[in-house]
Amino acid sequence: MTTDLHDDSTVDALAALTGLISHTTTHHIPTLYAPAPASGNEITAGLFFRVGHADETLATAGLTHLVEHLALHRLGLSDLHYNGATANAYTLFHVHGSEEEVVTYLNSVCAGLRDLPMERLETEKEILRTEAAGRGGGPQQRMPLWRYGAQGYGLSSYNELGTWSLTPDQVRHWAQTRFTRDNAVLWITSDHVPEGLDLTLPAGTRFPAPAATSALPTTPAYISGDDGHVVLTSVLRRSTAASVFADVLGKALFQDLRQEGGYSYSAEADYAPRDADFATLTAYADSLPQKQDAVVGGFVDTLARLRAGRIEQSELDSARTKLLKIYDTPDLGAATLPSYALSLLLGHRILTPEQHKAELNAVTLDDLREVAREAWDGALLQVPGRGVDWAGLTLAPQCSTASVTGTRHQSLEDEQVTLVIGAEGVSLLTPRGPITVRYDACAAMTTRPDGARSLTGHDGFSVTVEPTLYRGVTPERIAALDAAAPSEATVRMPARDPGHIPQPQPRKATSAPRSAAGTGATWAWTTALCLVGLLAVSWGLLCGIITADESAAADPEWDAVTGVWIMELPLAFATWKLYTARRSRRRG
Repeated sequence: MTTDLHDDSTVDALAALTGLISHTTTHHIPTLYAPAPASGNEITAGLFFRVGHADETLATAGLTHLVEHLALHRLGLSDLHYNGATANAYTLFHVHGSEEEVVTYLNSVCAGLRDLPMERLETEKEILRTEAAGRGGGPQQRMPLWRYGAQGYGLSSYNELGTWSLTPDQVRHWAQTRFTRDNAVLWITSDHVPEGLDLTLPAGTRFPAPAATSALPTTPAYISGDDGHVVLTSVLRRSTAASVFADVLGKALFQDLRQEGGYSYSAEADYAPRDADFATLTAYADSLPQKQDAVVGGFVDTLARLRAGRIEQSELDSARTKLLKIYDTPDLGAATLPSYALSLLLGHRILTPEQHKAELNAVTLDDLREVAREAWDGALLQVPGRGVDWAGLTLAPQCSTASVTGTRHQSLEDEQVTLVIGAEGVSLLTPRGPITVRYDACAAMTTRPDGARSLTGHDGFSVTVEPTLYRGVTPERIAALDAAAPSEATVRMPARDPGHIPQPQPRKATSAPRSAAGTGATWAWTTALCLVGLLAVSWGLLCGIITADESAAADPEWDAVTGVWIMELPLAFATWKLYTARRSRRRG
């Protein structure tokens, strides 16, 4: 779906906001503005573009982020309070300051987008790689790739591979086609649009948010994660009831897992728009390793309670009151500008405060129960430790459904693992099942000068080809692989330090054959052990019989019994010594 400021529905929706927010166009860019008297003489502005990580491919990941950095470079060491941010479905240039400072910033951004400083390209690539190296992934880092695969919204789980291989032409083309006046929305916390703005950008197209992909054949599903964290994500239809449910779920988890169970410190839930029609629900709880099973059980029980409709009216009222409080915010129009601008950008419906309040007040317990069921039906749960099949979830696929045919190359480290390089793709055959990446579904293939290749499929499965670790992976086989893989998915990586090229671990050495002399000596020790052992067992039986007879006598002679058992001790000791000596010789 695309949104045009001149569409009747959009014009009507914006007209309904009259008195709260004003709208116009600035150099053909839709512009929303509203005053914020509480901010004094300073204003805030944001320039949205409908392009983000999810628009890229794995091979070009980082492209949008790179354009953002290049566009901001000319601002240099400015004292402005500004920033840029690249999200899944949008990019935002944000600034706060005097009217003159805001004009300077926005003009500089648009000038940078029109003429990116390509002399900075390699430097900015390195800056982005450094930024990524210092950015922690967090417990939710792997959730997008398991849900969406290595494409679209799943790319946020991956490193920005494009920072290694993107060319100036690719970067310029992205800026010219995605950072256009028709793919943007501007918002300003002012009662007027400042004079002096020059937001000249090329004409273009309003791109809809990418369609979602799926790497999960069935839901609800689960994956194994790190100790100490339980994470659930689900995709919900965007609605007022869904936003209320997220607040109810967060409070329920906090109540059940922290206040009552004492299992977790953090227990929360969040609702974030993904595109015009759907949002992502995320729920999280932490735990100590020894309480992980209790947290997982409590987490599942809380969701089961909500799905069954066991929700108190007080829980709904509390969440509703919290969401209604946003309308008590001073300078309400200015505070809601970013939300309205993003809705306009994505093509989501625009509600007036009165309409949103009415929808909040209309939410019922039955509505929350239906959202809870929708959340569970589409859930992906990451759990530490054991699986949760008992709760009705299915383990997400751990291997591919099929393998390719081609030349077979046995692992030099594990005889149970075989690499297959074929005309249609590559497979890694393991005891757990095959891992396959087909060339026609290859999201990216990184290459190294030493011959290493790493292929990632759209479904998120990866196969790494290390010539040093598999038998018979010759330069000719690597050349055949390169010729078959899609060129647009190829990412050339720099040479590795020779010490970083993996080498096969040496196989366990087998014992040398024993000599004839050694075999003969072992036979002698075995014979001695049998003879002495037989004598010890026979004497032990005799001792037992004597002991039993004396026990039945009217006047037992215990001195004699003690004597015969004392004679057994040297025999038992000799047997033990012969046994241990024989074992030592056999090991040698």
